[in-house]
Amino acid sequence: MKRTNLVLDESLLKEAVSLSGAKTFSMTVDLALHDYVRRAKAKRIFELAGSGLWEGDLAAMRGDAPRRARAARRRR
Repeated sequence: MKRTNLVLDESLLKEAVSLSGAKTFSMTVDLALHDYVRRAKAKRIFELAGSGLWEGDLAAMRGDAPRRARAARRRR
């Protein structure tokens, strides 16, 4: 753990504690940092969209049957 001093908006911190259910200011800040990191990583996924051409057959990789074959099996 890193020990540090922070200057924070007191009313915002109290609201965050209330909303998060955390028991301490430190837990609240830790939760907020974890949430920020998770969201920042998730955002990177969208930035990768269109960054490369994937070649392959997803249905074959998953072992999917063609739609017509699935529908025929359900009718039986």
